[in-house]
Amino acid sequence: MKKGKNKMAYIKIYIHLVWSTKNREPYLRKKIRYDLFDHIRENAKTKNIHIDCINGYTDHVHCLVSLKPDQTIAKIMQLIKGESSFWLNREYFKKTKFEWQEEYFAVSVGESRIKRVRDYIKNQEEHHKKKTFMDEYNEFIEKYNFLLVN
Repeated sequence: MKKGKNKMAYIKIYIHLVWSTKNREPYLRKKIRYDLFDHIRENAKTKNIHIDCINGYTDHVHCLVSLKPDQTIAKIMQLIKGESSFWLNREYFKKTKFEWQEEYFAVSVGESRIKRVRDYIKNQEEHHKKKTFMDEYNEFIEKYNFLLVN
């Protein structure tokens, strides 16, 4: 690299994010869910957040994101959850108040597992015909030995 040129950072960090509706209420019917995912994708673009894939079920969302050097998981979650709950309330929940649960999962994904995580996220509807979100939640806690971070 020539002297005086900007130095580049080459970073590839994938994070699998999972969050749920407040009290895990099944608010996200199919039409709402698909509109929500489209909205989150479009809004994320305006905030320079790269969403590789997103899907979920009636009470939760899975999202695979690629972090940029200046991004943190906490900030991405704040931007996605905050704006999407505002949008959902404006578009769908005018008489009641929609909220996301405060907690969320965030797990790094190695390059060799990206396709597997994408497939898992894309098949949420089929997956949840056999397993509840609470079962999935408890498996995540156990599998990844999660510690609660405030």
